Amino acid sequence: MTALPRHRLVLSAVAALAAFLVTSPSDLPAQEPSRTYAQLLLLHAEWRAFEEPPRVRGIPDYRPATNTRRLAALRQLQARLRAIDTSGWRVPEQVDWHLVRAEMNGMQYNLTVLTPWSRDPAYYASIRTAESDTPAEEGPTIHGAIRLWQYPVWPRTRFDTSRALTGAQAAELGTRLATLPTLLRQARINLAGGNARDLWVGAVKTFEEQQDALRELKTRVAAVNGHEAALLAAIDSASNATAQFTAWLSAEAPKKTGPSGIGKAQYTWFLKNVLLVPLTWEEEVTVTRRELARAHASLRLEEQRNRALSPMPVAETREAYAALQDSAITRYTRFVRERGMVTWEPWMERALRERTASFTTPEQRNFFAQTYHRDPIPLWTHLWHWWDNGRFREHPHPSPIRRTPLLYNVWMSRAEGMATSMEEWMMQAGLYDVSPRSREIVWVMLAARAARGLGNLYTHSNELTMAQAADLHVSWTPRGWMRRDPLLGFEQHLYLRQPGYGASYVTGGRLMEETMAERGRQLGDQFTMQRFLDEVNTVGMIPVSLVHWELTGDDRMLRELGNGATARPFRVK
Repeated sequence: MTALPRHRLVLSAVAALAAFLVTSPSDLPAQEPSRTYAQLLLLHAEWRAFEEPPRVRGIPDYRPATNTRRLAALRQLQARLRAIDTSGWRVPEQVDWHLVRAEMNGMQYNLTVLTPWSRDPAYYASIRTAESDTPAEEGPTIHGAIRLWQYPVWPRTRFDTSRALTGAQAAELGTRLATLPTLLRQARINLAGGNARDLWVGAVKTFEEQQDALRELKTRVAAVNGHEAALLAAIDSASNATAQFTAWLSAEAPKKTGPSGIGKAQYTWFLKNVLLVPLTWEEEVTVTRRELARAHASLRLEEQRNRALSPMPVAETREAYAALQDSAITRYTRFVRERGMVTWEPWMERALRERTASFTTPEQRNFFAQTYHRDPIPLWTHLWHWWDNGRFREHPHPSPIRRTPLLYNVWMSRAEGMATSMEEWMMQAGLYDVSPRSREIVWVMLAARAARGLGNLYTHSNELTMAQAADLHVSWTPRGWMRRDPLLGFEQHLYLRQPGYGASYVTGGRLMEETMAERGRQLGDQFTMQRFLDEVNTVGMIPVSLVHWELTGDDRMLRELGNGATARPFRVK
């Protein structure tokens, strides 16, 4: 992608500044931005254009020489960011400065540590079949990924049906698919010398799934766009290239012998400089181990309390399952509205109903299916995600820096921490007073997330392999609900590819609780959950450390980033 001309960047930033003048941050709605804030908006627009790599023969250029040039250019952008005078800036404006810093650090980390284009074969899997429930895809995502759910031939939600592509859509999709053979040929060159065994092993399944998706795409296109011969040919070409690449990975993966984790020091650097999480690897281990023990102990106490109750029924037919889903969403949304948990809006119920999961038979049920065939509500509380995502559309943030999802998963602690917190917060607020056995599911879910996160922490320190982390995940998830199935493999592989993610559900949740505690202390009798959650929603999808600062005026979490904010990352072999 060619960088935007300078005059277009200026016009874009000026327009953003004008919008900011009309609707400024929530704490000072009538005041104009600080004098030098416009410089940040200009730099942000330039940065976002620069972050897209150049294209060669239609594919992103991740070759070593290009990466070296881009790292040098990135450091110039970082120097310009540091040179902006932020004296006297309001808290929301300072928060925006740190968001740009975090994104730039994310690219620096990719260029110097993760180098996914040379270490992680799954990086080249460019077909996405479903919209993520998070602000952007979880983990490293190749530039120019093909998101099939954005095309009418591939239904986005359960309310959608497969529809024919327009001529322009078919041509665009065919053109993009036609680049896959070139991309995968370049991938073999870029990956030469890579030795991260678990990343290679996990990538085989990723590309098998891409091949399945391309087969399904061909079936759908043939059904509704049978005359699109060029598109069908492009699908065949992409499918053949994927099959050949999968075979190559399968042959090469057993030869790899190196570790895939990045080590404790690099993990901590990423937490503090990209995710802006005020914790170290060691502290995340402490928090996650504590939460694993708390979940198990709480589950046993819950079972003791409920020992005289009948076992929770399981929906074993499609009809019973459909009725359970409908009644669960109705009860959950009524609770949120009537208890005043958050300001309710009409679109919120539909956001859940269009995402209900399909019925599965007992032998097909993964961990999450085990929960929502008993009571879907605990998982719906986690899917606060869809309300977070809906707010990007329904309530675009006045700051252009926060109006779209942050790059490099900078939103991680807030998105996953809030979603996981909701499981327990809603329970403590009385959601399951009419269904006590549902409380047990909440603790099982927390135990599974803590076990998963703990295993991932130890894979990044290279104390466990991915297979050993999976063993920990299975053995510490109660009731045998976590099985050795595709979900287990997907999660362990994803969190090995993306440092910080596996533990973020638990550690981000605890940081959210600190934020609630401080806000409650400040407000005293004026505190309500609706006020607090509305405030969290107003500041946008940003790291919890910055949510805490903007809501409370206390930058303690940012200060706790400490020396980790100044160290420079080093390359992982």
